[in-house]
Amino acid sequence: MLLFLAVGCQDDDNTLEQILVPQNLEVTMDVTEDGSGNVTFTATADNAVTYRFAFPDGTTAVAPSGVYTKRFTKSGLNTYQITVMAYGQGGVNSSKLVEVTVESDFSDPEAIELLTGGGSKTWYWAASEPNHLGVGPNNDDATQNYFWAYFSFTEPFALANIPAATCAYDDEFIFSTTTGEDLTYEYDNNGASFFNRSYASVVNGQSPDDSCYEFDTSGERAVSLAPSESVVAAERKRGTTMTLTNDGFIGYYIGTNEYEILSLTENRMLLRAIQGNDQGLAWYIILTAEKPVQGSGPQAEEDDFPNLVWSDEFDTDGAPDPANWTYDLGNGQAGWGNNELQYYTDRSDNVVVEDGVLKITAQRESYMGFDFTSARLKSEGLQEFTFGRYEIRAKLPEGVGTWPAIWMLGADYMTNPWPGTGEIDIMEHVGRNQNEVLSTLHFPGNSGANAISEATTVETVSSEFHVYAAEWTETQIRFYVDDELYHIFQNDETKPFNKDFFMILNVAMGGNLGGDVDASFSQSAMEVDYVRVYQRD
Repeated sequence: MLLFLAVGCQDDDNTLEQILVPQNLEVTMDVTEDGSGNVTFTATADNAVTYRFAFPDGTTAVAPSGVYTKRFTKSGLNTYQITVMAYGQGGVNSSKLVEVTVESDFSDPEAIELLTGGGSKTWYWAASEPNHLGVGPNNDDATQNYFWAYFSFTEPFALANIPAATCAYDDEFIFSTTTGEDLTYEYDNNGASFFNRSYASVVNGQSPDDSCYEFDTSGERAVSLAPSESVVAAERKRGTTMTLTNDGFIGYYIGTNEYEILSLTENRMLLRAIQGNDQGLAWYIILTAEKPVQGSGPQAEEDDFPNLVWSDEFDTDGAPDPANWTYDLGNGQAGWGNNELQYYTDRSDNVVVEDGVLKITAQRESYMGFDFTSARLKSEGLQEFTFGRYEIRAKLPEGVGTWPAIWMLGADYMTNPWPGTGEIDIMEHVGRNQNEVLSTLHFPGNSGANAISEATTVETVSSEFHVYAAEWTETQIRFYVDDELYHIFQNDETKPFNKDFFMILNVAMGGNLGGDVDASFSQSAMEVDYVRVYQRD
């Protein structure tokens, strides 16, 4: 009877296709011999419309073409069984079990130890850190592909102030091992997870913004480690990527289960992940093994700095006072280590004192083989100090691609190269984030992408003068804008911030932090009303 009905339907409606089970399923395997663990599978079958591969680590892959490359990461020479399924119209399928023997040279036992503590370890959002969730570009430019605040970033406990996002800080991420070689992951989201708005449909969400939704993340997932293949400079990453089985994710749902470990210590982890539906976006997540408590951070110490020990009021027109300032000239090595685009000069076109202010002007022009010129002043060898209050009243340039900075560098940098010498950035600004300024500290273990940085909003940075200040003692470095405290760093004898530093004032163009320069940019200046240093009795 069923056969009769099927024939009848086919006669009456020729648009219906006959459902045929895929036959003659064949699978070939191309095993690389370079120790990478990569194997390319090619499946073919009659009447198949797509293929599915199921691997022994719990991961699966769907490949309509029948071609899929898998990296096997268990160290050594190992044999694996893979189930390959060919699907036809209507979901009918046939399957085949194949075996492959492949060698992988990759292992990262230190990462397993740090992730798990040798057993089981719980991680949390590093909510007390600035930039604990940020986003930047993912492209072919290694100078951009590590900075998590390139497009946007969070201030400490920022998600706690957004009603739709408060669930994030309830998350617990547990990594475990039983042998020191295996690695598993559990995600306790206390019933709800934070979703990128473009994935709201996964949970039938309606909000146009990133929001928390009820979501089941229960269960243990296997974790595999593999070499990183991202376009991130080698010195800015660990070189290890972890993949979570069964659609596992860490904290923020962006449609991926693969996370690159940029840095990892016993208490801090910086992850980079590419958004599943937008390969041009890289998200950055900072985790900590010590659960942060809002309001429990460091409190500002009270210090008095009554003695003005040095100042430049910029009252005399002409070149800057040679008793206070000298210059860095040219483009340095690799654009001053930041791939900057400008050529620094000491010409009055780029640096001059007039009308009671110092003007450092960045401008577009062809000069010495570069497309931009600017100036970088420093007090090196002239005015160097340990501790005190540093005040700079300034108005910043504007234009996408500008990167003004007021900062200090350890005076021993020639014998103690950066980051060993230490760097204190009192103020940094980039034109693409017009209303935000940063204060940052670079030192061993926390430099470049791992620097300790915090941002604050200043609405009129380019139209009005503001006072940028740092108070620096043996125990703290505090950062202010117009006497409003926004960043506290705990200093101690293990840090390089207990010796002489000198001041640097500059306007860079482009580079790792400045980014692309707007095609319409012509010129813009940072104006400095005064620089003052106060110290204690």
